[in-house]
Amino acid sequence: MMPRCEVHPTAIVENGARLGEGVRVGPFCHVGKDVALADEVELLSHAVVAGCTTVGARTRIFPFASIGHQPQDLKYAGEPSTLAVGSDCLIREGVTMNPGTHGGGMATVVGNHCAFLANSHVGHDCHVGDNVVFSNNVMLAGHCSIGDYAILGGGAAVIQFARIGAHAFLGGMSGLENDLIPYGMALGNRAHLSGLNIIGLQRRGFSREDIHTLRRAYRLLFADEGTLLERLDDVEKEFDHPIVKEIVAFIRVGGKRSLCVPHADA
Repeated sequence: MMPRCEVHPTAIVENGARLGEGVRVGPFCHVGKDVALADEVELLSHAVVAGCTTVGARTRIFPFASIGHQPQDLKYAGEPSTLAVGSDCLIREGVTMNPGTHGGGMATVVGNHCAFLANSHVGHDCHVGDNVVFSNNVMLAGHCSIGDYAILGGGAAVIQFARIGAHAFLGGMSGLENDLIPYGMALGNRAHLSGLNIIGLQRRGFSREDIHTLRRAYRLLFADEGTLLERLDDVEKEFDHPIVKEIVAFIRVGGKRSLCVPHADA
C-alpha cells in the first residue's frame, strides 16, 4: 500500500496544507497553509511551495525552487490569486513560478508533462500548455501564453503579453518581443521568424506530407507580395489542412503584440 506521505523532520508543512497519497517532502522544505500537493508529488529538499498553489500528481520539485510566492508585479495588492501546476512536471533547481494578479485574470496555469530546467521563470498570469520545455534560465514575463509542445532554449526571454504557438521553438539567448506562430522557429536578439520547427515536427511524428503542406503555406504566408492579411486570406482559401488552419486561427485571434516575421532580407 502506498504510504500516506513522508515529511522529513526538518521540513515545515503548515496547518491547512493538503497532501495526497505518497507525497514526499524532503529536508528543509516549506509548504504553505493554502497549498495542495496531489498524489506522489515530491519536494526533494530546500524547496518552497507557497500561496494558493496546487501541484499535480507525480510532479517533482528540486532544491531552491520558489513556487507560488507573490507575483513580481508592483500593482499586486495581496489579492488571493492562484497558481496551478499540472501533473508529471519536472521543476528543477531555482525555478520560480508566480500566481496571477487582479489585472490578469487572477490565475497562472501550467499544464501537464512540462519540464522547467534550472533557474527558469514563469511570470504572473501566464498560461503554459502541456509538454512544454523551458531550458535553463528561460525568462517568461507576465501575461504570456505558451502552446503545447513549445520549446524555449536556454536564456531566452519573452516579453509580457507575448504568445508562442504550439510546437514552436524559440532559440537560446533570443529575446522575443512579438507573437511566434505555431510550428514556427524564432532566433536572435531581437528575435525574428527564421522558418519552421522542422526537427520538432519530425520528432512529434508529423508526416512528410504534413511538413510539405506546412512549408508551402509558410512560403505563401510570408511572401513579398501583398499585405499579411491578404496573404492570410490566400492561405486560408488554398489550404484545407488542420495544422495550417491552426496557424491561421492563431494570427486571426491576435493579441497585444505584433507578429514575429522573417527579416526583410531573409
